[in-house]
Amino acid sequence: MATHLITGAGSGIGEAVAQRLLERGDELWLLARNAGRAKELAERFAGTGGTVHTLVGDLGEPERLSWALSHQTLPGELDSLLHIAGVVELGTVAELTPKVWNATLAANLVAPAELTRLLLPHVRLARGHIIFANSGAGLRANAQWSAYAASKHGLKALADALRAEEAAHGIRVTSVYPGRTATAMQAKVHQQEGKEFHPADWMTPESVATTILTALDLPRGSEITDLSVRPSG
Repeated sequence: MATHLITGAGSGIGEAVAQRLLERGDELWLLARNAGRAKELAERFAGTGGTVHTLVGDLGEPERLSWALSHQTLPGELDSLLHIAGVVELGTVAELTPKVWNATLAANLVAPAELTRLLLPHVRLARGHIIFANSGAGLRANAQWSAYAASKHGLKALADALRAEEAAHGIRVTSVYPGRTATAMQAKVHQQEGKEFHPADWMTPESVATTILTALDLPRGSEITDLSVRPSG
């Protein structure tokens, strides 16, 4: 039985990954933004095969994560730390405000960096794996996507630097770059783009979960550093 900590398990890709790991009988620690959300997650995944614990910490306030986690029981060893949560807000550079920039960078970049810092000792104990669910926007930036793409380009830099720093501790680091996926976030993006959302046109969260687990399940001694997955057809 492996132990994993997951952000973003409440919906979409994170939920699909959590479900798959629980079906294996693994132990999950799910980060929720508040106590109410933590209770919802615990109830949602109850009786699904593995063991579920919850932690409370708001990724929108990364400067408070250290305090929040210091008042909770943490796992001993972590076989994986899976950064899957994220936020998006479209808009041109001419119209995006500092509030949007700061909120996007906080949740998508600063919080993963801080959470990684706080949990590295636990991952080192297991010689574990840290996976960042990035985005195609982490490799290229299109009009209207500046804040989100900047946060995801930064997330790639974080992963690359972390990989070089933690190789000596046996930690593997992977960035996964999904294309458009049929999630609630994608529905929001379509609304902001003024387009109709047809989930069948895009990848399923389960497909991306399979991609993440492919990296996670690679035998020790090898490492997938970057992995892109796109809708076909």
